[in-house]
Amino acid sequence: MLTAVTGINWGDEGKGRVIDLLAEHADIVARYQGGNNAGHTVVTEKGKFILNLLPSGILHPDVTCVLGTGMVIDLDHLANEMQAIEARGVEVSPKNLKLSDKATISMPWHKVQDGLEEDRLAQKGSAFGSTRRGIAYAYSDKYRKKTLRLGDLLHLDEKRTQNRLHMILDSKNMELAGCYHQEKMSYDALLNWCKLQAEHFTPYICDVGAFLQQAHDSGKRIVLEAQLGAMRDIDYGIFPFTSSSNTLAAYAPLGAGIPNCKLDHVVGVLKSYSTCVGAGPFAAENAMGEEWNEKLRKAGGEYGAATGRPRRVGPFDCVASRYGLACQGADKIALTKLDVLSSMKEIPVITGYKLDGVKVPRFDTLSDLDRMEPVVTMLPGWNTDISGCKSWDDLPKEAKAYVEFLEKELNHEIQFVSTGAEREKFVLKGEWL
Repeated sequence: MLTAVTGINWGDEGKGRVIDLLAEHADIVARYQGGNNAGHTVVTEKGKFILNLLPSGILHPDVTCVLGTGMVIDLDHLANEMQAIEARGVEVSPKNLKLSDKATISMPWHKVQDGLEEDRLAQKGSAFGSTRRGIAYAYSDKYRKKTLRLGDLLHLDEKRTQNRLHMILDSKNMELAGCYHQEKMSYDALLNWCKLQAEHFTPYICDVGAFLQQAHDSGKRIVLEAQLGAMRDIDYGIFPFTSSSNTLAAYAPLGAGIPNCKLDHVVGVLKSYSTCVGAGPFAAENAMGEEWNEKLRKAGGEYGAATGRPRRVGPFDCVASRYGLACQGADKIALTKLDVLSSMKEIPVITGYKLDGVKVPRFDTLSDLDRMEPVVTMLPGWNTDISGCKSWDDLPKEAKAYVEFLEKELNHEIQFVSTGAEREKFVLKGEWL
C-alpha cells in the first residue's frame, strides 16, 4: 500500500506526528521533496525529536527510511542530524537509511547565496523570509543542470565528473565574485569536500527507485512523507512566497523514485488553528488581533522546527483549507492540536473572505490575498482538558461540535483528532488506515 502524508495549509500542520503513527505499521517511510528548510517534531518515550531531513520513520527500528529523488540534501546538515539522534539511542545505518543516487546535493555555496540575496532584498524591504539554508539555490541549480547529484560522489575519480565540477565551479565563481563580490572558491577545496562526503555517505547511496519498486510490487506498506503544505507548493501555492519544490501528493511517487506507481491513500493534515512561518499573505493573523494571537502562540508552542522563529498564527481558515484539500486530493484527514484550544471560552473560525466589502467566492492564489478581510464565526469552547480522552465519545460535546463544524465547512470527514503531543494522545472518528 502506498500512502502519502501531506500538509493542507502553509506547513507545520503536525505531519511528523501522523507519519510517526503510520510508521508503526509501515515497512518504508520516504521523503519525496524539499530539504532541511523545515522540520517535523515527534514526541516519543525518548523525548522530543526535531527532524529536518531524516524521515519521521527513523524513530522506528524496523522501518527503512529513504531520502528520495526529488529532494535537495545538505550533507553536512544530514551528518549532524544523524549524529544527534544516534547520541540519543536511535540507530542510523545503511540498513535503515537509503539515499537516492538521483537526489540533488545542496552545495556549500547555496547557503552563501541564499544569505547574500536575502540580505540584499531585506535592504529593499522585499525579503522572502527564507530560512537561509540554500534550498531555492539548490533547486535553481538543479534545473540549470549546474550541480551534482548524490550518485556523482561515487564517481569522483572519473574524468566526466571532474569536468562537471570544473564547469560548475567556474559558473558559480562568476556569480558570487561578480554579483556579490565574494572571494573565489578553489577547485581543490571543492574536490576535497566532495571526497569527504563520499567517504561518509557512499554506503547509504543507492538506486532507491529500484528498492521502492521491488517493495511496492511485493506488497510492502510505504509511507511517502511531505514537507510543508499546499500553500507552499511552487506551482499551486502563494507564489512567490512558496518553497522551491512540489509539496503536493500528486508529486509523491515521482519525487520518491517510483513515478509509475499510484497512491492508494492521501492523508491530509490540518491543524486545529492556522499557523505560518515566513513571509507572504496570511489572512488568519488579522482575524482576532495580536494579543489573541500571542496567547494562542504560547499555548501551542508555535515556533518553527527548523528555525525556531515564532510562527504567525490565527483561527482555523476554512477558505484556505478548502483550496488546500482540493490541491492535495486527500481521502483521509488528520486534525492536530485540538487540545491547544481547550482553554478558550469561544473559538473563532474563518468561514469566508471579503475584499472591499464584497464576499470572495474562493481562495485564489493570483488574487490580492494581502487585502482579504476574514469573516469570523464564533463557536463555544469546552474549557476543559481533553488530553485524557481515549475515544471520540469521550470528548466534550463542544469539542465534537467544533470538529463537526469544520467537517461541514470543508465537506470532508475528519477521521483522526490529536488531543496531545504524545504518541498515544489521539482519538479516531470514522475509518482510519
